[in-house]
This record gives sequence, C-alpha cells and structure tokens, in this order.
Amino acid sequence: MNDFLGDDHRALQDRFGTRRLAQRIEEVAVNDRVGKADRAFIESRDMFFLASVSAEGQPTVSYKGGERGFVRVLNERTVVFPSYDGNGMYYSMGNIANNGKLGLLFMDFETPHRLRLEGTASLDDDAGLLAAYPEAELLVRIAVDRVFVNCPRYVHRYRRIEASPYVPRQGHATPLAPWKRIDGMQDVLPAGNRAKVAAAGGPITRDEYREKLLKGET
Repeated sequence: MNDFLGDDHRALQDRFGTRRLAQRIEEVAVNDRVGKADRAFIESRDMFFLASVSAEGQPTVSYKGGERGFVRVLNERTVVFPSYDGNGMYYSMGNIANNGKLGLLFMDFETPHRLRLEGTASLDDDAGLLAAYPEAELLVRIAVDRVFVNCPRYVHRYRRIEASPYVPRQGHATPLAPWKRIDGMQDVLPAGNRAKVAAAGGPITRDEYREKLLKGET
C-alpha cells in the first residue's frame, strides 16, 4: 500500500495535536484490500461519487448511478463498474485512460454510513463482464490501494424515493435523455440518437428543456 499521509498532513496533525490519533486510525481502519463487510456494503449501493484527475492534474468528481450491485468486487484487490452512455465527453473515462488514479465514495444516507476506496484504474472491454451490464460501453477495473470507513457524523440523513428510469436494465428499453432533444444538439448527435429524438416527439428548445429540468421531468 502506498504512503497514505505525507509531511503536509503530519504538519497539520502536529499543529492541532492529532498525530497519535491519526496514526491509530490509520493502523486500525485503513486496509489495502476489500474485506467482507466492505464488499457487502459496496455491492449493496446503487450510486457512488467518483473522483479522477486530468492530465493537467485537475481533480474532478462525478456521480455514478446504476442498479444495486452495479459495482462489483471481483476479489479483495479488484473492483469493477460499468461506463454507460453519457454526454459524449468521456471526461472521467479520459482521465482514467491518462493516469487511472481514482477515489470512490460510497454513501448510505439513511443509516448513515460511508466508505472510501482508492486505487489505480484501467479501461476494460472484456466481453464476458460487459455482458452482465446491459448497454455498458466499457468497464472500469480498479486495482485497490486502500479502503477505509469514514465517521458519518456530518452526513445528513436522506431517504431514497425512486430509482432513475434511465439506468440500463435487462429486458427494459432505456428512455432517451431529454437534453438530447434540445434543438441545438441535433446536428452533433450520433445517428441512433436522432431516430430516438424523432420517436420521442422531435426536438425541443433550450427553454423547454430548462422548464423540464426545473420541474424534475428530466
């Protein structure tokens, strides 16, 4: 496992008198593999937050959602999740292709509970694994560096209302993302999306899309 905390962390710990506390937490809570309880929690989640880093060193964070269990623990040192259709930028996937350094934050807002996982990822198009994820374009395979549970005391409690209808599911047709109907997008959409726009009722204006967005109809 790579060094977890460096000189700058230690300087702040010394400033506020927490070095011994930090060392104890690192000893008892930070692991270099996914344990049984960690696996059960990860595979029970239907969302997580993904942090990646660009070639210029700019960190970014994104929300990833799917069906429960869409993040899979293949073994104690390997985790995978799918990349679905998005906005076509491949921002996170491009970052992974460049350097692969990732941070994942798994949340349970009802309990509450949270778990962090860090590692180095690569893009994978293994046909066998992809077959388990309807409509997935790629898989992200993570070599685990560390896993640790965070104190949940500042996590606000929220309750899940419903699953997103846009999450790909076996045997269900995934609806078109409404933003793809915006008239200013039509000339750059992939051909398959254009047919879906026509089937959904044709293009809409940016103002019409914004109205849908504010009403929660997207």
